[in-house]
Amino acid sequence: MGARITFLIVCFSVFYAFLIFNIYNLQVTKSEFYQAQAESINRLAGFLTPYRGEIYFTDKDGSRIPAAINKEYPAIFIVPEEVENPAEAAEFLASISGRDEVELLNILNKSDDPYEPIVKRATEAQIELVNQADIKGIKIGSDHSRFYPLGAVAAHLLGFTSVDVENPGGRYGLEAYQEEQLGGEAGFTNGDRLSRAEPGQDLYLTIDRNIQVQAENTLEKLITDYGAQGGTVMVADPRTGKILAMSSYPDFDPNNYGQFPVANFLNPAVQAVYEPGSIFKVITMASALDAGKITPNTTFYDSGSLTLNGKTIKNWDLKAHGTVTMTNVIEKSINTGAAFAERALGNQNFYNYLVKFGLKEKTEIDLPSEIIGSLLPLEEDQREINFATASFGQGISMTPIQLLTAISAIANHGVMMKPYVDAREEPEEIGRVVSEDASRKVVGMMVSAVNKAEIARIPGYNVAGKTGTAQVPNFATGGYTDEVINTYVGFAPAYDPEFIIMIKMNKPAGAPLAGLTVVPAFRELAEFVINYYNIPPDNIGQ
Repeated sequence: MGARITFLIVCFSVFYAFLIFNIYNLQVTKSEFYQAQAESINRLAGFLTPYRGEIYFTDKDGSRIPAAINKEYPAIFIVPEEVENPAEAAEFLASISGRDEVELLNILNKSDDPYEPIVKRATEAQIELVNQADIKGIKIGSDHSRFYPLGAVAAHLLGFTSVDVENPGGRYGLEAYQEEQLGGEAGFTNGDRLSRAEPGQDLYLTIDRNIQVQAENTLEKLITDYGAQGGTVMVADPRTGKILAMSSYPDFDPNNYGQFPVANFLNPAVQAVYEPGSIFKVITMASALDAGKITPNTTFYDSGSLTLNGKTIKNWDLKAHGTVTMTNVIEKSINTGAAFAERALGNQNFYNYLVKFGLKEKTEIDLPSEIIGSLLPLEEDQREINFATASFGQGISMTPIQLLTAISAIANHGVMMKPYVDAREEPEEIGRVVSEDASRKVVGMMVSAVNKAEIARIPGYNVAGKTGTAQVPNFATGGYTDEVINTYVGFAPAYDPEFIIMIKMNKPAGAPLAGLTVVPAFRELAEFVINYYNIPPDNIGQ
């Protein structure tokens, strides 16, 4: 009896020793292998692929409209230990994915890699090829990836996410700028403990989907009707800096970004500069009014031309307008009149005001890779002619967002606001640029220009606006080409504006004037915004 008990005790001891050895072997000796296996399973189930935060537009009622969401797509992956012929599998995978065959062969030869993604967003054709090939170890699963339900709407603003399994993440636009918030975090904690991925946070924008779509339709019609090479439209609230719409052309579809040239991914609103032309006259006038050097009724005699440093400036219409007021200068867009106001202000003072208007620095809008224009001709070659041409927006350059922000300051009673698209931000005052009195006077001059020209007039409303038809520089030979860029900036109700619109069209065929192209487009978009917000009229007797 005692021998039998002893035998049982020995058997159980050996058995438990064997169990303990296996537990040790699993948890310590082979821990890395099983950890990798668990990680692979979790990745396949989406646990370690961070759930990317989604991006939403809004509307006037505060409703959220999805602009960038997560969607399940078929995916192609491999289980290396199941692949019987790595060379054959690598050659096949390279042919359907475009990835390097040597790189794929190295992956397939990893004995401790139970799972490896090959194509994150597989097409129907790729799936069919995998099914036809029927190579052991090459499998079809699913993974979530980015989807843009509105297609190309606000593509420059949003950017896109890479489908490259080796280099994922946001590219361009807000997808790149807000990568930390949208992307979340994934990995291991406490050394070797597997953790679930931290999901990204959703992003809510100030962009109003309805205004955005209307702005894009307006721009598309302009480009089509006038054979233009590109353009930009922005709508903002000058009182807060909130951007309500931002669109540019050429655009792209972020769902199929690989079909478009890389140049299309840059956002011209913040990443391209140009000479604005006559629209700049309102900044010159606001500066001279603020300094007390002119009034709206100050007169000068326009002979039709002005010669400085051996170079002659002429008016766009090649006319001499005789004795005119500063208000007439804005109404008729007289180049020599803008030069008169600049000379009354003085070169150094003029330059100082341009700095106050933010033309030497970024606006700090919450978008990636913002650039700034140039005031170099006023800094390195301080001849009178350069200051004269700068007074009507030639020879100096800026981005569309810089120009919009500067004129928004005039609209906002002289106070400049920082532009922004992230709805979490609060309005931020950059500072006062000109006095409220100077602001009101130049706004009155702009209203008079709209009323006289009539094209931008909207019955029942005071509308302030100014055109710009700028010649495009010839960077190869110097001077200017025959091509033009048309710009219009306007806001309403003029003396307490709820919105400001900037429309810019690049190189329309035949070089038509801004008054014939972007001005009617402005009126159409402005009427939409007025009706959309149900803005009450401020000039019933008009």
